[in-house]
Amino acid sequence: MKMGLEVKIRIVGRKNGGEPWLESSYSTYEKRLKPTNLQVTTQWHKNDDDLVKAVEGDEAKNHPVVLLDPLGKMCTSEKFCDGMYKWLEEGGSRLTFVIGGAEGLPEELRGVGARRRNLLSLSSLTFTHQFARILLMEQIYRASEIRKGSGYHK
Repeated sequence: MKMGLEVKIRIVGRKNGGEPWLESSYSTYEKRLKPTNLQVTTQWHKNDDDLVKAVEGDEAKNHPVVLLDPLGKMCTSEKFCDGMYKWLEEGGSRLTFVIGGAEGLPEELRGVGARRRNLLSLSSLTFTHQFARILLMEQIYRASEIRKGSGYHK
């Protein structure tokens, strides 16, 4: 059994939304990450209530949670890399990213009175939640390459 860094992506919705290219794109980065010590898994949730319960469970285990949200902070790939590895260190090699469904993140996670969580924006553009997952996966892979010092990130 390979031990290493574990990144979980929690997302509301259907796995590929009927578009095979979405899963193919994601799989490209999943395959590229195989030789690294970074394991990324996706957990699909049927609805917001299931998502909220799962996120609260991650937080109970002291895993840092990063919400992808248009109101979140935008950063460069280098800053994303620094943040991701900092969160992994803080979380005992565990980290959870959360992508909302078609309506965005549930108010219980990002609203007033919600527990203080990290908010991150991938762009000021709007993407489907399935496409946001691919963009996130590419940035996770890019962060691993930045950390390694490879020529992937120029």
